[in-house]
Amino acid sequence: MLLKWLLIGLIAGTIAKMMTPQEEGGGWISSLIIGVIGSIAGGFLAGLMGFSVTHALGSLIVAVIGSLIVLYIYHSYLTKYF
Repeated sequence: MLLKWLLIGLIAGTIAKMMTPQEEGGGWISSLIIGVIGSIAGGFLAGLMGFSVTHALGSLIVAVIGSLIVLYIYHSYLTKYF
């Protein structure tokens, strides 16, 4: 189960990094971190909106949306401080 979660996080982070206009570095480790944090954020937001994700494709979509939100917050706010 953990391996599946990490794999979805890696794929979601990679897709989100490809969809953003900024140059993203860091390789696969940063993609994994962004994807896992995005999966948690996306799952939390989906739960707040009343969605229940049970399929792997739905989990990937929610993780990508969460990863895009994480990247937006990072580039909008956190790059000023780091």
